[in-house]
Formats: sequence, structure tokens, C-alpha cells
Amino acid sequence: MHTILSRPLLLALAAAAAATVFAEPASVKGPGGRLAFFVDVKDGAPVWKASYDGVDVVDWSALGLATDTADFTRGVTAGPVRHGVFTDDYRVPTIKKSHVTVEMNTLQTAFVDAAGRRLGFEARVGRHDLAFRYTFAKADGAQRVRREATAFAFAPSTTMFATPQSKPMIGFAQTKPSYEETYVFDAPVATRSGYGEGWTFPLLAHAAGAAHGRDLWALVSETGTDGNYCGCRLADYADGALRIAFPMAGEARGRGDVEPVCAAGSSTPWRTLTVGDSLAPIVETTVAWDVVRPAYAPPARPYAFGKGSWSWIVWDDASMNPADQRAFVDLAAAMKWDHILVDAFWDRFGEPALKDFFAYAKAKGVAVYLWYNSNGDWNDAPQTPKDRFNTPESTEREMAWLEANGVRGVKVDFWGGDKQFVMKRYCALFESANRHGIEVFVHGCTLPRGWERMFPNFVGAEALLASENLKFSQGAMDSHSQWASLHPFCRNAVAGAEFGPVFLNRFLRKDNTSGSRRVTTENFELATSVIYQNPVQNFGLCPNNLHEGFDRELAFLRAVPTTWDETRFVAGYPGRYAVLARRHGTRWYVAGVAREGVTLQLDLGFCGAGTRPVSLTRDDGFVWVF
Repeated sequence: MHTILSRPLLLALAAAAAATVFAEPASVKGPGGRLAFFVDVKDGAPVWKASYDGVDVVDWSALGLATDTADFTRGVTAGPVRHGVFTDDYRVPTIKKSHVTVEMNTLQTAFVDAAGRRLGFEARVGRHDLAFRYTFAKADGAQRVRREATAFAFAPSTTMFATPQSKPMIGFAQTKPSYEETYVFDAPVATRSGYGEGWTFPLLAHAAGAAHGRDLWALVSETGTDGNYCGCRLADYADGALRIAFPMAGEARGRGDVEPVCAAGSSTPWRTLTVGDSLAPIVETTVAWDVVRPAYAPPARPYAFGKGSWSWIVWDDASMNPADQRAFVDLAAAMKWDHILVDAFWDRFGEPALKDFFAYAKAKGVAVYLWYNSNGDWNDAPQTPKDRFNTPESTEREMAWLEANGVRGVKVDFWGGDKQFVMKRYCALFESANRHGIEVFVHGCTLPRGWERMFPNFVGAEALLASENLKFSQGAMDSHSQWASLHPFCRNAVAGAEFGPVFLNRFLRKDNTSGSRRVTTENFELATSVIYQNPVQNFGLCPNNLHEGFDRELAFLRAVPTTWDETRFVAGYPGRYAVLARRHGTRWYVAGVAREGVTLQLDLGFCGAGTRPVSLTRDDGFVWVF
């Protein structure tokens, strides 16, 4: 049953720890004392840093906002400091861990300008995670944020795994930015991004040997973004730091403001940092959801998640006809999968044929997801249907139609920007869909920022170079194992990743003799069903695969779940190889993929399997079930 339980508790500690003004840097440590957060005001400028086991992970870095009414980046003093404890206990079935217990120590203060105006500031620190944000007083009214000074001062010797922000209005039909760029791997943190526009979240930093001879890892991201702020990025490293940057003016064909306007009494998104001397805290972090709250309750009927067929990924636009879609309904039914994703141009079927198709799928026990263009004039994408979600009225009308026809969910594509008005469109779409019991995943889109918990009908996003790129170019296919070995430590660490994995065809075209040639093993492909975490998985199988001797592979794909109760890091190095374990109920799935040859001794004592050896060649993988 789909439930979200949450019992947040913010407790003030002893009076001696409360209401103190900075005489020296204020600080708070997480439970266990390894991760520490410090805040200070130096020469009138607010700053912060973070350490782990006494070693600085982020050195003193700028804080503060400049709004249309006040500048809280300079000329400020520190307000009283209050410490406390934040605890929470919640259940969300769509993330990497279904039941999460949170304990974080907190620090609250304010930055006060010469006129006495205050910008609230709050930090929460756990064992490996910290998050901080700014808050606005109700008395100050709405404020336009002209600039955010927040920075992350990593040492110049730090390397990073990151993907650049693209220029706006480029790429297919001028649909970018869409978080679909290649990564740099262990590149110096001062590396200039490919487009000169900085880096998208998340960014994984690596400090070799920094923690008393051990490597330090730090994952930087943001969460809790809704229509009260824009989606942010990190500008190129300058003056020793990566700084928060707002969207580019040219996004969405210049529509909308770059600077967010924040409501009175609201807060900014959380800036998050996950730190460890191994990659386990990075893979296992839940901070993206720990510090946010549900925006609304789900309907009484619980949402369903699972596996489905998807013709477009191999059979292309030509398959957008009722006969081919029925073939993929039959494939889903034969595989005991619960849904089909019908991609662009389904609106060309015509209403009678569409109704017949819905009835056919229902009779086979297969639910339907439908693709939509996100609409608007901010791109030139020709794919239809369009203009179904371009006003509140049209959105409600379309959602009612979807509900009446038993459609489970929608995939909405081509968003093309991070401006505040675009974030509001995401939120409005999710909320309208929820009123009608419709699930939503998004494509050609921004990074989800805590959305699985905030919006219970949100079931995933692309926001990475996904499987469609494998069909578009052989170069992408040749990089497939590198991507799969990276994303558990970066993109998929902070949000579900709707990659669209698992191919058994040797070539990614219907004829299975042309187009991109699959270079990965069947074991690798099976492993990606576990490596990529998303509650709704749309697999790349084709009807011909049912009759080609893949009995072992098909049996596994019938059984593998798409929701998980626990996730564990087992072994890996970003972009080289990754071994993860995910638990569903009492059963563990241990999956590994490799970009390069590797021989490992895996400690699987946590699932009762002892120590197991494994050897992988490039583009190979494995899945074990315990």
C-alpha cells in the first residue's frame, strides 16, 4: 500500500545553547561527530565551511542573498544562534530506500543588515549529509532575489565528476538545456565547462588521500525546489570556488525572469552536501528527501509502479500505429509486465482507434502511459500531442480525459529550462495530475529535486543521456558501460533516473541488422535493470526477443522489481565499475557493471552470502539474487 508517514520534530536544546551571538564561528556536528558545519561573518560577509574527521571538505565559502530590498552578502552581522535536533520518519516507495529514519542536528541564525533587516539561515547536519537554506520573514513581503552568493570552496587539487550546462536554445528543435550532456571524469575542479556555462547538479568531488590518507568524496546538489525558486547550477570554478548560478536569460526563448521572486515567509531550496571516506554514503544518501515535505497527499487509490514495454526505443516513430502498439501490449502481457509506454504521435490514431486500443490493453491487463509534448513556444519540437497542458483549463480537461479512459500516467517531454515559471509549470502539472490519480514522469527536463517525496505521483525523470542516445549514435552505445558505472554515484544518487534500460536485440533497430550495434553482454543489460533506480521502468525488449532463446534473461526480467526497500554500495569507482545491492522485501539483488576489466572480492555478508569473487571484462556485468 502506498503511504507517506512523516513525524517531523524540531526540538530546542538547553537554554545555554540558544540565543547566542557569534563571538567565534558557530558550528554544529552531525550524530557521531564526524561531519561538522561552521558558519561565521567575516568582515561583514557571511561564510560557511564543512569538515569531516577534522579535515576541511569545503573551505570557507560565501553565503547570502542580495534581494531587491536588501543585500545580505556584505555589511551584515550575525543574529542569535539556536541549536536543535531534527528527526523524521517517513515512507516513500519510489526512492532507493522505502522507509527512512532521519536524525540531524540543527543550527539556526540570521544575517542582519545595517537597517535591521534579517535573512534567516538554517543548517541541518546528519552523519554524512548536510543541508542549508535561507528563509524570508513574513513581514518583509515578497522579494526578488537578484543574486545568490552561496559557494563551495573546494581545494584546487580536488577532481570532479560533472556534466556541463548547455547553452540555451540549442540541440534538437532548440530544446536545451535538458541535462543531457557528457560528463568529465576525475577532471580538475578548475576545468572549464564545455559551454562555459558551468555545471548542473549533482556534482561529485573527489579529494584523493585527503582524509588522513583516505580519499574523501563529496556530492553537491540541491533539493526542495518548487515554484518559489528557480532551478540552479554551479558556475565554473573561479577564485577558489564553485558558485550558485541562476538560469540563463536565453532559456525558454527568453521568456520569464532569471531572478526568482520569493513569497513572504518562504524558504529557498536546500543546498546539500554528502560526504564520506568511501562511496557508500554517496550511493546510499537520502538527503534529497530527508529535508523536504510532501506538497499534497496522494488520492485514496494507491499509485502503481512497475515494468513496461516501449516500442519507440527500437522500432522508432514508424511503430506509432495501433497494430504495432498492440504487439507491444502482447509483449508486456507475455512478460507479465504491467504497462506499456506509447510514445509521440499516438494522437494520430484517431479517437475510435484509440478507444479500441485502450480496451485491448485493458483486456490484456496492461496499463497505459502516454507521451506528451510540454507545449509552449519555447522550442520547435514538432512531436504531438501538443497544447494539451498549456493552460490550467486545458490541463484539467486533459487530465479528466486521461482518468476517464483509465490511462495510468503521462510522460511529458521538452521542458527546456530552469526558470521559476518553468518550475511552477512542473508543480502545477504534478498537482493537477494527482487530483485525477495520474502519474507523471518527465523527459528532456531538469533534475528532480526531492520531488519523489514532495509529489507522490511523480515517478521519475530523464535528466541524463538516456537510452535514446544509444540508438542515435554508436559513440553513445560505446560509452554505455561508462555511464552505467557513473550514475549510481552521481545523477541516480539524488533522484530516480528514467534511463529506459535493457536491450536484447543486437542492433537497436527493428530489422536487428542495422543502426547502433549493442556492445554490452546480456548480463550487463540485465544488471542495468537494477543499477538504474526508477519506480517505473520502460524496457527496450522487442516482440522478437520472446522467440530467440533468451529464456534465462526473460525469466529474470519477469521477476525483477522496480521498487526497493534498501540500497547498499558494494564496490566501485565512478565511470569504471559499479556494484550495488538492492533489497525488495527479503530478497537481495546484487548487480554489477564494468567499463574496464576488474576482478573483485565482494563482501556480501549483509545479505548472508559471505565473500564472493567476480571477474568482469569491459562492457560486462552480472546479477545475483539472494
